[in-house]
Amino acid sequence: MAATPQNPAAAAPRRKVSRHRGEGQWAAGHFTPLNGNEQFKKDDDGLNVRTRIETIYSKRGFDSIDPNDLRGRMRWWGLYTQRKPGIDGGKTAVLAPEELDDSYFMLRVRVDGGRLTTQQLRVIGEISQEFARGTADITDRQNIQYHWIRIEDVPEIWNRLEAVGLSTTEACGDTPRVILGSPVAGIAADEIIDGTPAVEEIHRRIIGNKDFSNLPRKFKSAVSGSPLLDVAHEINDIAFVGVHHPEHGPGFDLWVGGGLSTNPKLGVRLGAWVPLDEVPDVYEGVISIFRDYGYRRLRNRARLKFLVADWGAEKFRRVLEDEYLGGRKLIDGPAPEQPVQQWRDHVGVHRQRDGLFYVGFAPRVGRVDGATLTKIADLAEAHGSGRVRTTVEQKMIVLDVPEDQVDALVEGLEALDLTARPSSFRRGTMACTGIEYCKLAIVETKARGASLIDELERRIPEFDEPITINLNGCPNACARIQVADIGLKGQLVVDADGEQVEGYQVHLGGALGLEAGFGRKVRGLKVTSQELPDYIERVLKRFQDERADGERFAAWAARASEEALS
Repeated sequence: MAATPQNPAAAAPRRKVSRHRGEGQWAAGHFTPLNGNEQFKKDDDGLNVRTRIETIYSKRGFDSIDPNDLRGRMRWWGLYTQRKPGIDGGKTAVLAPEELDDSYFMLRVRVDGGRLTTQQLRVIGEISQEFARGTADITDRQNIQYHWIRIEDVPEIWNRLEAVGLSTTEACGDTPRVILGSPVAGIAADEIIDGTPAVEEIHRRIIGNKDFSNLPRKFKSAVSGSPLLDVAHEINDIAFVGVHHPEHGPGFDLWVGGGLSTNPKLGVRLGAWVPLDEVPDVYEGVISIFRDYGYRRLRNRARLKFLVADWGAEKFRRVLEDEYLGGRKLIDGPAPEQPVQQWRDHVGVHRQRDGLFYVGFAPRVGRVDGATLTKIADLAEAHGSGRVRTTVEQKMIVLDVPEDQVDALVEGLEALDLTARPSSFRRGTMACTGIEYCKLAIVETKARGASLIDELERRIPEFDEPITINLNGCPNACARIQVADIGLKGQLVVDADGEQVEGYQVHLGGALGLEAGFGRKVRGLKVTSQELPDYIERVLKRFQDERADGERFAAWAARASEEALS
């Protein structure tokens, strides 16, 4: 039939017209839950599960826990089920959640700003020994993470933590997670501005507040006035970075929309300078934008980075000012200066602004135990003022050490295998939880990272360049593989005998702080776990042979041939 004005459809096949569902943005009127996570959050706020844990689940045991609490709301209080022992990585994406779940939990303790007293550290250590089979890992978000926690023991653990001012509130879940802070805030001789008051006020206003306990996904934040850029600001949802404004003095440069996982994006500057006393207001404005405009339809697009990428910095800043700051315009400001050194972990002995010293030291890939933590508390009390810090590089720091006590502290740490003078490999190697406990993991990481350090120290003892080697057990990048010099993404690979074994896809030349960017992937470059020491030794020796004077590994990796990187 020929097309006519009365029958235009005759000219082409009929096309089904579907209604666009939107992205699940509350501010656009999309309130209907669009996936299972949004449904259970609508049914009951995650913070409410604490009462059920205390009054029902801890008394009736693991089997009494409602599935939506077990794999959903309990995260609002820092609890994840851990991986059942003996399940290999090939089954991670195959088995149902209830088949992967052990009847024990990981429990994450918030350490906002990385700030701990020795009293708090000692309690953390005691809980580890009594309830967590000695486990107590330092994470790359300044938290402490337990394993082997029984639901029956959770109320008592909370009581002990809260008695010393700690909590697990919103340590996980679709919530405002721990607020990263410079571990040397208020004491560093080169500090631009101390962000501690802002961290404290944000925590007071936001954490545990039901206005912000139902976000589209997790919300990661950081505040630091250190010129070393020591909180990985580029990969947080919101970050405040210390800068000097030529007219207004010290304050913070505002960044939004960073994040890694399977779709990594670096944060973007909004070009706004924020004074210290306005940081909590701006934080509240940004997290409110995320709550109201964030994409809730699809979980894999629900992080703030996707909204920022779609809107751009100009629109995001305009909405922040017009809709969430009452029309108040932010002051334009400068970008932070590039740090003068690559290491940002504060390891070693450093003079404070008051003439005392702080001593940063390196556990192996963040792995410590409760007994060690209590001994660190003893050392910090004997040689310092009773203040310790965790870092975003899985390290720790003892503050306020008199000069005549430094050597004794360093010797005491060495006796615990916690060195303040680590090799580049010990200092720069980071690992996520891995298949030992994580239900998402495909390969082992912690023990692999520790043995890799030993092997590289033995094989290349003279290597003293800054180098970061980050091992991750799956594609989700908890160990920041895309921004490491050598990033290792766990997966199953085929070995020389045709067998499927644990291995890693390799990313090379990523960086934060110094010309931040994502690592390069060489086509087909994968290594088995057994081959890993050989591969890294080979690549680092080529770097030593081919580098220009003063050239960093990341810069060399960006220009090196694929053959040199293989």
